[in-house]
Amino acid sequence: MTATPAAGGRPPVMADVARVAGVSHQTVSRVLNDAGAVRPQTRARVLAAIEELGYRRNPAARALVTNRSGLLGVITPFGVHHGPVHTVLGVEEAARALGRSVVLTSLVEVRPDTLRAAVDHLAAQQVEGIVIVTSVASAVGALPAPPGVPVVVAQAHVTGALAGVSVDQELGARLATRHLLDLGHETVLHLRGPDGWPEGDRRERGWRRTLLEAGAPVVEPLPGDWSGDSGYAAGRELLRRWAALPPARRPARRPVAVFAANDLMALGLVHALQEAGVGVPAEVAVVGFDDVPAAAHSWPPLSTVRQDFRELGRRCVLAVLAQLGEAPAGPASAPIAPQLVVRDSSGGPVRRRR
Repeated sequence: MTATPAAGGRPPVMADVARVAGVSHQTVSRVLNDAGAVRPQTRARVLAAIEELGYRRNPAARALVTNRSGLLGVITPFGVHHGPVHTVLGVEEAARALGRSVVLTSLVEVRPDTLRAAVDHLAAQQVEGIVIVTSVASAVGALPAPPGVPVVVAQAHVTGALAGVSVDQELGARLATRHLLDLGHETVLHLRGPDGWPEGDRRERGWRRTLLEAGAPVVEPLPGDWSGDSGYAAGRELLRRWAALPPARRPARRPVAVFAANDLMALGLVHALQEAGVGVPAEVAVVGFDDVPAAAHSWPPLSTVRQDFRELGRRCVLAVLAQLGEAPAGPASAPIAPQLVVRDSSGGPVRRRR
């Protein structure tokens, strides 16, 4: 096929694609929007013409014709936390694959007023839907849904008019706690996340329920704030508590198990223990949550619970499209199952290490 370039060296338009492929303008539109039945041979000719001409969609022209912007808004807390960053990447990747563009708004502080202002700002830009990547339940719970603009929240527990998509946090905590109990530990200590974060609450609930079902002792969790510094402080506090116990009640060079609510706190905990000469996992077995890139390359490599943040972002986009009537409802909003990743920090069965 020999293509005739667009007149005047202008960028190719849909009519040029139709001319080169020998089809109608409507057929090109159906191929581009994956709408309506198009014979495979015809589709192949259209795609070949698009490639030959270097045709790119014009979002402004599309918006004028369809009265749809093709934009999805994303609101996320400002920062470098592993989960939100990778969820936003998943949203952007899925949106791009489905022919949408993303408008990103970052919040220094996630409060009801800042979140409402961000939603209003995006709605004014005529986004077709909004994905909120936050776990601050108080802010999300007070948010009214803007008329005609579907809103989907990643991770936070939502009720009422807003839809939510999340990883099954409680299941992840159960997997981590059960793993440590199955190694032969009498119980599992917990380093929890900060108050007001649904992920932290659900992980604590999964840990607690697993211990109660197993008939294992439940010791109140150590506080944390997701940071490595708080994990390090928790490790120092654990050592202080052990040192303060009467010799008769003091664990005889352990072994003890700790489930930390995220990997950064787990790594800080390991740092404090090893600095004090306490072996991991020989004396303290540790499991984290998230599977950040550093987890596999720490020493010892960290056992953890992996969350598929890219899938979380993809399902958020599908949940928005479902509310727009452009994707099937149901599976997109189902909780995503996490995966236990066993590495050296949790060690082997306790009886082999005594």
